[in-house]
Amino acid sequence: MKAAIYYKRGALDVLQYRDVDEPKLSAGEVLVRVRACGLNHLDIYTREGSHGVKAPLPHIGGLEPSGQVAALGPGVYDWQIGERVLVGAFTSDGTCEFCLAGHDNLCVNRKIIGVQVDGGFAEYVRVPASAIVRLPENVSFVEASALPAAFGTAWHMLNFRAQVQPGEWVLVLAVGSGVGSAAVQVAKALGARVIATSSSDDKLAMAKQWGADAVINYSANPNFQHAVRELTNGRMVDVVFEHVGQTTWKASIASLRPTGRLVTCGGSSGRWGETDIWGVFWQQLTLMGSNGCTHREFFQILELYGQGKFRAVIDRTFPLAELAAAQQYLIERKQFGKVVIVPD
Repeated sequence: MKAAIYYKRGALDVLQYRDVDEPKLSAGEVLVRVRACGLNHLDIYTREGSHGVKAPLPHIGGLEPSGQVAALGPGVYDWQIGERVLVGAFTSDGTCEFCLAGHDNLCVNRKIIGVQVDGGFAEYVRVPASAIVRLPENVSFVEASALPAAFGTAWHMLNFRAQVQPGEWVLVLAVGSGVGSAAVQVAKALGARVIATSSSDDKLAMAKQWGADAVINYSANPNFQHAVRELTNGRMVDVVFEHVGQTTWKASIASLRPTGRLVTCGGSSGRWGETDIWGVFWQQLTLMGSNGCTHREFFQILELYGQGKFRAVIDRTFPLAELAAAQQYLIERKQFGKVVIVPD
């Protein structure tokens, strides 16, 4: 099969598009013929070996594959060859204390597909049967591969962690990213008013088209909390959707009203953020982390999408042979929404 594989970590030139052996199935596994696979910054970190991510080598990335069941391993009876499926972003053991409590996204034996095990940047991917879900007929493969990391993460952050309520103000950082653009739709579905930020006026215009009520260009306003104050008539926001990290952290906290909540799922600009501890306790702020989404929420997102509650934000697709160019496109922050890799 064809795959984008690397044998050492490093720059884009370590990626090789070449023939590799088709995966062999063990008990409980299925082989999926990949039709699309979402691209994420985590794929870049995994290839680089940066941000503390160390994948086994040689390695095939890609944590959002969708496609059709191509083969069944021993003991798999609930699936048929040819069924359309979306692969979940991780596997869990189902037995640890977190899984039993419904927090399988924190499973102590969790393996992220495309990081700890080979992923979907290939013609075929081997995954546990428990990690796949049937696709509604009205959801295309490209749409499906834009959902797990973006909408799953945004849903977990805003619905479960921050528990956004109707009428609240939500500040969404870096709206041009996959998770940022999804957060606008999720926040609006929960009844919130949304302020979106970006360093690009073009992306801010698109954010308004996707539902943002107001926008801030933070390249012109690095201390964007002042713009937030003006837009909210001094009230500030109830929730900050943070995933940029070090460069925006201080202004993000300063954008919160008393009893406000900041929820973060990443730190692409750096992992250390300056925090005014007095401000946190004086205003009774809540700072919380968020890690992916649970399998239950994964099913919720797919169901809601099939009902037309959300729309995938697809910037463009790249063929698998051009994965390096696709990653460079993401590194340069040219996209609005998701970039999807298509093996065919």
